[in-house]
Amino acid sequence: MTRGPDKQFDTEVALSKAMEVFWAHGYEAASLSELLKSMGIGKKSLYDTFGNKQSLFLKALDYYAQTTIRDIRDRLSADGSPLTNLKNLLLEWQEIHGKMGSCGCMLGTNIADFNTDDEAIAKIMRGYLRQVEDAFCANFTRAQALGEIESNVNPRDLARLLLCTTQGMALLGRVMDDDATLKGTVQATLSLLKYKS
Repeated sequence: MTRGPDKQFDTEVALSKAMEVFWAHGYEAASLSELLKSMGIGKKSLYDTFGNKQSLFLKALDYYAQTTIRDIRDRLSADGSPLTNLKNLLLEWQEIHGKMGSCGCMLGTNIADFNTDDEAIAKIMRGYLRQVEDAFCANFTRAQALGEIESNVNPRDLARLLLCTTQGMALLGRVMDDDATLKGTVQATLSLLKYKS
């Protein structure tokens, strides 16, 4: 039996293109034809390499989550003040989500899109969100050790508050016609943390 031809496409590039489609439209609304067109591959290549649509979605979601979560961890754990690192990240998200046409967060968008009865998907989503929460918690724990936040606050509770706040910012940014709400949210968050520039 002769070996078939090698793949004529970069799987990571194709996966990133699929991620963009799922991010912009959500799982249900992303059509197979749109995915194939964006990825630049045929149906057979999709099924041979990525499996069915749900399998492709999970791979794209994992690609998004791992690259995004790694960036969050790197940004928050950088040298210098933990709260300054957090402030810079929040201001960047404010700018991104405050622009017209913002797609929000792929995790949050698809949490809203998926059938909540699908426990397998829900478990995967919870796992990714917990990793983001853990990154926030590590930042607050370090800030507390350096005296940047009060010793009597619970870093885990602050991390959960920030997770809900930032997911809300990403979701609201999809429909807001100006960034006043997001600016106010970031300023209130920094005030709550008693951040002083």
